[in-house]
Amino acid sequence: MTLAPLLTPRQEIVQSLKKNGYVVISAESVAELCHVAVSDLEALNHFWDEMPRDPYLKDGGRYRYRRHASYQITGQQLEMVPHRAHWQSVTYNALHGGIERWFDPIHVDLAKSAAWQTVLLGIANTLSSLKPIKTWFIEAHQFRIDTTDGIGRPTPEGAHRDGVDFVAVFLLNRVGIKGGETRIFDANGSAGLRFTLSQPWSLLLMNDEKMIHESTPIQPLGAHGHRDTLVLTYRSNGFQDSPLQAQQ
Repeated sequence: MTLAPLLTPRQEIVQSLKKNGYVVISAESVAELCHVAVSDLEALNHFWDEMPRDPYLKDGGRYRYRRHASYQITGQQLEMVPHRAHWQSVTYNALHGGIERWFDPIHVDLAKSAAWQTVLLGIANTLSSLKPIKTWFIEAHQFRIDTTDGIGRPTPEGAHRDGVDFVAVFLLNRVGIKGGETRIFDANGSAGLRFTLSQPWSLLLMNDEKMIHESTPIQPLGAHGHRDTLVLTYRSNGFQDSPLQAQQ
């Protein structure tokens, strides 16, 4: 049995995010928020096929595939920045922090997609109404977690924060799996929620300073299964850089 999340109506998103530190949004509300058709969002899903494996998993797993891109948004101006390493301090990622991780860039046709760009801008506009800032620094992560090893771990680092201002987690697809439950916790208390995102392009949007999050492992219902997500992080004071990157 899976627990469905309580969805936040479109008109209550900003206020609820401010009050509670998170919102869960249906695909229809995401489309309305970003001024794009749900069908145009779903047309992006094929870009999650044939992604390269994540070569940095320290548990020796082969279950994660990913691509990565970085952007800046100032006003309504979206700019993809030159491809860069993904870096987190060990404070936020005890398992994979402290190292530069160079993932393959997103596909050029995805980067050119109007629907893709509209999503990045739409979320930024929503967050700017909550926290007005000059420039958002965004990292986009395409993830596929599969059951190659019999089990796949969406968050092998466990419950964590990402060291940014806001985190957007889109569920794109669940194919032949059980598990993959989302769990979020108040960073300053013990209150928590658990639910399973199942609708393609539904969204969990969180204030990363207030909330800790994780997803439980997935297992196959048959011979094979996978779970696709898109994670966008929004930061107001520059990208997280390694000491080496910061010197360049």
